[in-house]
Amino acid sequence: MKFIVSSSYLLKQLQVLGSVINSSNTLPILDNFLFELDSKTLTVSASDLETTMSATLEIDSTSKGSVAVPAKLLLDILKTFPEQPLTFTVEENSTIEISSNSGKYAIAYAPGEEFPKSVSLDNPSSTVVPADVLATAISKTIFAAGNDDLRPVMSGVFFQFSPEGLIFVATDAHKLVKYARTDVKASEVADFIMPKKPLNILKSILGTSESDITIEYNDSNATFNFDSYVLTCRLIDGKYPNYEAVIPKENPNKLMINRVLLLNSVRRVAIFSNKTTHQIRLKIAGAELNISAEDIDYSNKAEERLTCDYQGDDMQIGFNSRFLSEMLTNLTSDEIMLEMSMPNRAGILTPIDGLDEGETVTMLVMPVMLNN
Repeated sequence: MKFIVSSSYLLKQLQVLGSVINSSNTLPILDNFLFELDSKTLTVSASDLETTMSATLEIDSTSKGSVAVPAKLLLDILKTFPEQPLTFTVEENSTIEISSNSGKYAIAYAPGEEFPKSVSLDNPSSTVVPADVLATAISKTIFAAGNDDLRPVMSGVFFQFSPEGLIFVATDAHKLVKYARTDVKASEVADFIMPKKPLNILKSILGTSESDITIEYNDSNATFNFDSYVLTCRLIDGKYPNYEAVIPKENPNKLMINRVLLLNSVRRVAIFSNKTTHQIRLKIAGAELNISAEDIDYSNKAEERLTCDYQGDDMQIGFNSRFLSEMLTNLTSDEIMLEMSMPNRAGILTPIDGLDEGETVTMLVMPVMLNN
């Protein structure tokens, strides 16, 4: 088994696949990349049993075979090479020899048969989504997913496909984000919960992709197919909470304000808030928004006044500043609207401008009790 490949081309693909590999694996074979050669095509795979990803490379070769090569060692050596062709030759003594312009390097390998086989989906449903839509959907929602191992369904992003459009939801019970598209549709109704890790991997590579992504899914697994990559992952098992029930429908109090202005103000005032509750107080009356925070233990306090466009009754409401600033950071519009009904009901944050046709973003933040 022998093949020739460009060093930078191989490194670029392996760095993407390397994000699948865990720092500590129960099975030693998972610390390897699987190289599968079939004359002009080289398929490289990485897996952590839950998520498997492979990339197909066009290379120069006439042989066939498969070997598992230590991932860290291979990445470390590839990072040091300037752009050049590298020749990989599998030797008899269980080593793979890499020949460069300046030298030779031998790496011990394991037989390719020991590597876990990737899951093939039986009669899956399929939906095609443009790369930029999926990348936006992931980055708009993933920050709101929870980290609680006791509630695994909330630690992922809920995908809801239907002929009306696509909906992506994430929540950790304190904040909730619903991202919807009516301009991209699925042929049939389906929903599943995607874990964070494969979504983060997708997010990092979709930004540069121009192509459409074919998503195939059944009850237990989903596969994302695009460019030269195939990512397969196990879905989170369980029923997603009824998120529509927690979004308040009647919100008579509407506050409109510049997003950056509010974000900067919240960040500044939050420095003076209590370090465990991160509580800030919003006091709205007429066209004035008063943002304040106080840390009684240390006698720190801050207060800022902003002018805003407000329709509704005068009110005071408390929020966790970290959640509020996270949401404001994640929105990209110039103007935002905060809709509220009562100080003990969730506030709804929506962008007023900067959205594509058919795109909606709804963010929900739970209030905190104010101690007067």
